[in-house]
Amino acid sequence: MTTVRTAARELLRSRGVTTVFGNPGSTELPFLQDFPADFRYVLGLQEAVVVGMADGYAQATGTTALVNLHTAPGVGNAMGALVTAAANHTPMVVTAGQQVRAMMTMEAMLTNADATLLPRPAVKWAYEPPRPQDVPAALARAFHIAESAPRGPVFLSLPMDDFDVELDEAGQRAARHAADRRVADLTAADAPAVEALARRLEAARDPVLITGGSVDAEGAWDAAVALAERRGLPVWASPIEGRVGFPENHPLYQGVLPPAIAPLAQTLAGHDLVLVVGAPVFRYYPYVPGPLLPEGTELVLLTSDPGEAARAPIGDALVAGLRPTLELLTELVDKRGDQPAATPRESTAEVPEADGEPMSAAIALAAVAGGAPADTVWVNESPSNIQAFRDHVRVDRPGSFLMTTGGGLGFGLAAAVGAQLGRPERPVVAVVGDGSAQYAITALWTAAAYRVPVTFVVPANREYAILKWFGRFENTPGVPGLDLPGLDLCALARGYGVPAHRATDPAHLAELVAAATTSPDGPVLIEAPVTTVPPTL
Repeated sequence: MTTVRTAARELLRSRGVTTVFGNPGSTELPFLQDFPADFRYVLGLQEAVVVGMADGYAQATGTTALVNLHTAPGVGNAMGALVTAAANHTPMVVTAGQQVRAMMTMEAMLTNADATLLPRPAVKWAYEPPRPQDVPAALARAFHIAESAPRGPVFLSLPMDDFDVELDEAGQRAARHAADRRVADLTAADAPAVEALARRLEAARDPVLITGGSVDAEGAWDAAVALAERRGLPVWASPIEGRVGFPENHPLYQGVLPPAIAPLAQTLAGHDLVLVVGAPVFRYYPYVPGPLLPEGTELVLLTSDPGEAARAPIGDALVAGLRPTLELLTELVDKRGDQPAATPRESTAEVPEADGEPMSAAIALAAVAGGAPADTVWVNESPSNIQAFRDHVRVDRPGSFLMTTGGGLGFGLAAAVGAQLGRPERPVVAVVGDGSAQYAITALWTAAAYRVPVTFVVPANREYAILKWFGRFENTPGVPGLDLPGLDLCALARGYGVPAHRATDPAHLAELVAAATTSPDGPVLIEAPVTTVPPTL
């Protein structure tokens, strides 16, 4: 007879999901017993780090990640990372053990009393199968929902005594059907709607294209480039995006839009039609009031997320798959004739010069960019230095940049480990602030234990610099808890088994990055003491 455990593993194999990110507890042991040789278990020392690693892995591979957590306490520990995964539109199936069914009514120890309520609203769907026999079908449904637009994490609570239950003939047939089913989600907008958009683009005097992270996530990078080139559209990146949706070295690329209402509208002045693809309209922070768009400017949003379309404060929206719709739009729109091509925006990046210790953030990041290989996958969680980073690191190919869009910390170190596990053929460089690193510091242990060759670069300014900037902007003086004296990142890394170095100047920093990324024997951490460079809107 086939057990629920066997059927569940066969379903996972049928989907190619044989990597499990987890931190085991007693309620997970039945799921993990006699762990198959063709599966890989990636251990994280804390549940938020586990979810963060799965987030980076799913985004790097374009697949759905599988996470295994420990009943209610484990889910609680993971909630911040689940909020981030939801904001990132990361497809992820999160399972958690549950007390045996015989003791759930009395709420014995480790019972997750409100199992489907606890992870909401960070997950798209939360479920506890009513019978052990329903576990395979529930798993299949979880994958279908996680992978359907808008993609995101889902949650299953699995009682620990379900896995030894034997399936009868009908249960085995149901499990096979669940494993065999596939749900395709490649819907293009209907032709009349795309034709109408094409005519609007042709009629516009000075249209502009704005790309978001979903362009990269949905495989629409080349389609966005083709449309921009066909019409000579200037291209801006939507603010606070976790991925890059257009090559930043392209002549049509203009830069990243400011993330506040008034400055963003001012940046778009002169354009009469704004086409936003694969991004919300818009991620604003902080609040700088003003008009949402310049006077006389119209906006159209193309998104696969109905929620993004519904909550946009201005403009029309078209809900459909990005790649097929962009490809059809490019076919239907007339090629630009005598319209002037966009003028590349001049870089305002600081020119690196000789520098002492601590280095300026701009000079340090220029050195990091110079030392890293061209095919690097970049992970960034250094909020106060993101502007300097984007000035010096120009992403020119798909799947090469990851950053959280959720506003919290703890993504960078963990996501970099997951991304490297998912894309072992490419170097991964994580630029993570010394404050941000503390939220997921145990990810260093996983990197060392599994010999994951991530290069961690820590621009260390010994403070929450981004919060000090917000304090000045919001006129909130005298806020405590913004300084971080006494942190020794190199000592922390070595304690987790990661070799560590402290860069003394830009040349030394570039040399360390080059050595770490071309000799992938395992992880390396490089601390670079930097001064604070306040961001601007």
